[in-house]
Amino acid sequence: MTSAKPPRIAVLLASGTGERARLDIPKQFLKVAGKTVFEHTLDAFEGHENIDDIILVVSADSRLVAEELVVRGRYTKVRQVALGGATRRESSAAGIAAIGDDNAKVLVHDIVRPLLDSATIQRCLDALDTYDAVDTAIPSADTIIERTPQGTIAHIPDRSTLRLGQTPQAFRAWLLRAAHQRAAADPTVKVTDDCGLVVNYDLAPVAIVDGDVNNIKITYPSDIYLADRLFQLRSRARAESPHDTGLVGKTVVVFGGHRGIGEAVVQLARHRGATVHVFSTRDGMNIARPDDVRSALVQAAGEAGVIDIVVNAAGILRQGLLEGTSYEKIDEQIAANLVGSIVVAKESFPFLAKRRGSLVLFTSSSYTRGRARTSVYSATKAAVVNLAQGLAQEFSSSGVRINVVNPERTATPMRSENFGAEPAGQLLEARVVAEATLALATSDVTGEVLDVRKEPT
Repeated sequence: MTSAKPPRIAVLLASGTGERARLDIPKQFLKVAGKTVFEHTLDAFEGHENIDDIILVVSADSRLVAEELVVRGRYTKVRQVALGGATRRESSAAGIAAIGDDNAKVLVHDIVRPLLDSATIQRCLDALDTYDAVDTAIPSADTIIERTPQGTIAHIPDRSTLRLGQTPQAFRAWLLRAAHQRAAADPTVKVTDDCGLVVNYDLAPVAIVDGDVNNIKITYPSDIYLADRLFQLRSRARAESPHDTGLVGKTVVVFGGHRGIGEAVVQLARHRGATVHVFSTRDGMNIARPDDVRSALVQAAGEAGVIDIVVNAAGILRQGLLEGTSYEKIDEQIAANLVGSIVVAKESFPFLAKRRGSLVLFTSSSYTRGRARTSVYSATKAAVVNLAQGLAQEFSSSGVRINVVNPERTATPMRSENFGAEPAGQLLEARVVAEATLALATSDVTGEVLDVRKEPT
């Protein structure tokens, strides 16, 4: 007879307070790329086919918030929410205490490492077939120095033998339990993680598996910005990875689809088999007017009442110094670029929710840094990004995805009207942006900004 496979359990340590980051809320509840850090990390384990159960270890103050996110996100693998202690070691001990099977494969992970990849999880699980304790680590890119009490260098170790530890760390449950039992009776123990306990008490060899340089820990405010950028790069890879971008039988609505990028999206979507409905100012459409947008969507949805994808490519750019810009032109840009995006998102949602559909908005590279003579336009494009990231969280429970395309300078009528003739080789072609737009719309990504850049020649 063959024995049953041991359960594979993730213990996620989420009881930190964010003290070092000097934040008003625990860093695991900060939003990055449209979701909280907490949710991103849960996604990594919930979506891994070889993780059976998840145990969350939280503080008493954050328990209700954590449980609400679990329910809202439908994390079915979360079996227990345990209360942690004042230190990381006490929280880890609470996690292992919740596991009954001594032979279980246990992965202990800091929930503030939201960029954990599936391959690292699997390497840890596989290593537990041979070892009872496993650490995850990456090579050090920097020279490590040992410091004297006087502030001088005592020793410079050989960097080739050094590694930077990460999580998850993996154990057979009996070993981690024994390590914490020893530590509970040892007031002198000073270690920073669970592998440190195993090594300190010489309980078993600790194997090392390769980690991932992107698996950063959110510790300081600057880490939030780095994590957001890394998620953006990951989302681009997911959107561009091979997947079914065919649109046969799908209903697609494109606002601003009679010229420029919108027109290219229409042509490509039709080529891929979609039924495409096009609306723009040419038809008397004003996307800042809810009645106009609602009427267009009802028309497109037809008797079935559903829409799969909505793309809002409508927008207005008016150049000029703010001092000399009329309020009419200011209002015009805010209405078309920002209010219009809000209206399209609000009116599209009921239709997209029926199909777990996708909404794509557009920003500009000026959203990260406003530019002279286009300050109002830049401001509206920054607002569109924040709008999409906020709505991604609001829409997540319904399965509706919302993303933003950020194209580099593109050869469109709007650009030529504002900047005149430019060397064609320096501009993106609208069809390239259309390809990226439909790839994003048909992917599982949400809450992301997809940069579309011209390939170097």
